[in-house]
Amino acid sequence: MTISVPATSANLGPGFDSLGLSLDFRNYFNITPSILTSIQLIGEGEGFPKFRIDNMFVKIFKKTLVDLGLPESDFRFFFKNKIPISRGMGSSSAIIVGAVSAAYFWSQKYLDKQEVLNTSLIYETHPDNITPAVYGGFNVAVVEHKKVTHLTQEIPQSLKAVMVVPNRSISTKYSRQTLPKKYSTAESVFNLSRASLMSLAFAQGKWELLRLASKDKWHQEKRMKQFPVLFAVQKVALENGALMSTLSGSGSSFFNMCYADDASKLSEIFNKKFPNFRVLVLNFDNRGVVIEQE
Repeated sequence: MTISVPATSANLGPGFDSLGLSLDFRNYFNITPSILTSIQLIGEGEGFPKFRIDNMFVKIFKKTLVDLGLPESDFRFFFKNKIPISRGMGSSSAIIVGAVSAAYFWSQKYLDKQEVLNTSLIYETHPDNITPAVYGGFNVAVVEHKKVTHLTQEIPQSLKAVMVVPNRSISTKYSRQTLPKKYSTAESVFNLSRASLMSLAFAQGKWELLRLASKDKWHQEKRMKQFPVLFAVQKVALENGALMSTLSGSGSSFFNMCYADDASKLSEIFNKKFPNFRVLVLNFDNRGVVIEQE
């Protein structure tokens, strides 16, 4: 079987660990029964031997099969990775969701996405990336009693994402360590009000409100200081037609949403201003994880 999982962008400014959306830019995982376990990888991560020797997808897939009551077996794994690694576009969540989905489908021959999401939470305790990876679209997600409750809103094709992918990464673990342990009431109300406004803006298609709704006082500025050129990326985006411009996850990629008609112009400006960075013009994804073929 072949399973594909989309890239994601999480936090979206004020929605720390709770808001995320799905991008039509996918990793593909092909799994075939075999007499020996083997791993082949092309694309992102291809040059890193550790991804073949100690592969997270393989470990999670096999453990989930055992947890579902199936005996240990050998498989041939072929991975085609498009999602940049350690760039805040959900590469780890794609692997987790892909592995869990593959195990559930292999054992049951159907995909219960809620089961996949709750099991994925074992390996990724923040639901803002794994939820859009499973369901697609724009998602609000909360965790209670080790389960994810979420609402999903489709994103129209009249919008596009323009991702700016820098040539260096920002460690999520280190990035979190730089954040304060406490926030003031004013900071909390600032983020709460804007995350709430963003949720309704997506639900009602009030795209002109996203510039206001995407402002943040909790994490973005502190993380962007690790790589100050990101302030320039955001400024260029907002001055050239972006409806919103936010750090993607913990970075270093920057997520920019615009109308489809403005995407080409914005992309050209980014390429001119930041020639050493990769610029991706992407549709939004409303499918989430998909069984491509059996």
